[in-house]
Amino acid sequence: MITVLTGGTGGAKLVWGLAQVVPQEELTCIVNTGDDMHWWGLRISPDLDSITYVLAGLLSRERGWGFEGDTFECLARMRALGAETWFRLGDRDLATHLRRTQLLADGQTLTQVTRHISEALGVKARILPMSNTAVETRVHTPHGELNFQEYFVRERFQCAVIEVDFCGISEAKPAPGVLDAIQTSEAVLLAPSNPVTSIGPILGVAGIRDALRTTSAPVVAVSPIIGGAAVSGPAADLMRAYSLHPSASGIAEAYRDFLNALVIDEKDAGESTRIERFGIRAVLAQTVMNTDQAKIELARAVVEAARHHAAKSAGIGKQ
Repeated sequence: MITVLTGGTGGAKLVWGLAQVVPQEELTCIVNTGDDMHWWGLRISPDLDSITYVLAGLLSRERGWGFEGDTFECLARMRALGAETWFRLGDRDLATHLRRTQLLADGQTLTQVTRHISEALGVKARILPMSNTAVETRVHTPHGELNFQEYFVRERFQCAVIEVDFCGISEAKPAPGVLDAIQTSEAVLLAPSNPVTSIGPILGVAGIRDALRTTSAPVVAVSPIIGGAAVSGPAADLMRAYSLHPSASGIAEAYRDFLNALVIDEKDAGESTRIERFGIRAVLAQTVMNTDQAKIELARAVVEAARHHAAKSAGIGKQ
């Protein structure tokens, strides 16, 4: 069994690659819900949906979010009726949000709703929200506070960032199955997701970081930074706001208390020494996932890094 902590487009790409390397039934995805929001009266869970759609073979390849081949007739009608439309929902995608909102109103938890939707779409992997408690990522800018989608989608992450906080995180408990997945898996992976706003909320939920520290499974992450810049999105700017250097070694520092190995791009080979000073093995690979084959090859490299660490630890234990 493999457990992966994930969020964002980079996370969805790696999860798809992993599903080509190991059977979906052996894959558990613990997904960021700090990006969740209410829109048009509906509960939207962008990262949960992206992971569900990519594993169902339905994710839009062009956009990286929403359904492949979706239409936007409802969006056009809402615009004509004077509604805000900067957050674009496709017609087929809309059904997911309607069903989620309906089931939540009926008293189901987000975990139960996620399982219902993923099974309906034929997904065999287990998809878990990080928590059933609502957590909202808030981005503080010189012009005021924004929720994550306002910052990322509406403002296209062009605002200066002062700090980021996660409203509700102090009350959040891990969703059922989350801690068990981390503690009993053969490997735990962190996708090349934004360390502040995609992985950060997951690590902020009580007990999850401790579980990563104490699990007997190897913990391996993929750096979302290449050559001091994010592969996509605002990861570098957000890392600076948290006094983390926007580099592969900055990723290692962020995860230093639980990480065993960090997969970095071949272009960042010079970072290896700095990473290994944290007691973390640096593994070189091609980390840009611009083709299906690249996603598969990176997934293989990450799984192999976990196996290497497990074998090494077993060898040490026998001596």
